[in-house]
Amino acid sequence: MRSPISGYSRLTKVHKFSAAGIAAAGVAALTFAALPAGSADAGTQSIAVKPVAWNAKALGVEDQQEQLGKQSDNAAKLAKSEAEAKQKAEAEAKAKADKERADKEAASRSEERKPVQAAPAPAPAPAKKAYANNLDGWIREALDIMAAHNIPGSYDGIKRNIMRESTGNPQAINNWDSNAAAGIPSKGLLQVIDPTFKAYHVEGTSWDIYDPVANITAACNYAAKTYGSMDNVNSAY
Repeated sequence: MRSPISGYSRLTKVHKFSAAGIAAAGVAALTFAALPAGSADAGTQSIAVKPVAWNAKALGVEDQQEQLGKQSDNAAKLAKSEAEAKQKAEAEAKAKADKERADKEAASRSEERKPVQAAPAPAPAPAKKAYANNLDGWIREALDIMAAHNIPGSYDGIKRNIMRESTGNPQAINNWDSNAAAGIPSKGLLQVIDPTFKAYHVEGTSWDIYDPVANITAACNYAAKTYGSMDNVNSAY
């Protein structure tokens, strides 16, 4: 088996015995070589050979084995330590990534749950302007509607014609003139006949010809188209 340490080889049991045999053979050879050459008693003389004590430690084999074993153990410990350090670093990196992801998800959920601010309440609609239920109030309301529809006319011009036509009575009706004879009598404050009222009716007002505001605005709309303005009317129109 090859040692994990470069430059060294681990000795097997067979190698150990081989090394011991070689050492013993060498000692024996040295002993025979020490006999005097040509001795007459060389063939019969008993030679006392001192036993040679040897072991693996004496040859340095055991020390080498021990050193190689320690080096192998140190290499194994170093590899294990490096593997543990790598595993620890990977675990710490994973834990950090998991924490960052969890923090990001928590922040996202927190943002999603952020209460939505209610839209500001719309400004209240302006209170409807109040008008007196009399001739003055009817004329003033009619003038505001006429202004919204770009119909000319003045307070004095409207009142002047009302007083001439109906003396301010919204239920006035003419049953004696030519219109009455034709079956379409003049009606209301400004004495308007039904066809004219329907043709010049102003949007947003009543369709009742006797309604004061509807009667005024329709008559003024007709006068604007025919005479330029109710202010220009000074007699029957």
